Amino acid sequence: MAVAPLNKVREVVEYALTKIPASKINLGIPNYGYDWTLPFVQGASKAVTIGNIQAVQIAIASDASIQFDETAQSPYFQYFSEGLTHEVWFEDVRSLSAKFKLVEEYRLRGMGYWQIMQLFRANWLLLADTFSIRKKDA
Repeated sequence: MAVAPLNKVREVVEYALTKIPASKINLGIPNYGYDWTLPFVQGASKAVTIGNIQAVQIAIASDASIQFDETAQSPYFQYFSEGLTHEVWFEDVRSLSAKFKLVEEYRLRGMGYWQIMQLFRANWLLLADTFSIRKKDA
């Protein structure tokens, strides 16, 4: 499934709001994807963590068609390598925009990124276009 399916993220936010004021909640934003080998086996399968750009590069190299899951609000694709089927889920501008909207919708304190070291310039452009970013004095 998606790294952070929007429907599940929304459920967590709604639950958190029953226990914590919105002004104290930062939403975690993933900046990576997962490359799974299929079939998935509970407790045995492990995914390789990849960057969002790397995911697109894999799709191009393997001539895979990127799909978009409307419920999860997340892109994904399948490809074949060395006789194995892989399924990749990652973030793009559409999926990030949907998560950013949750911050606004629920008036959350802000956001924090998981895996900030993966370069994904589109994210930073979307962030600057969506929010007024203020530097907090140390």
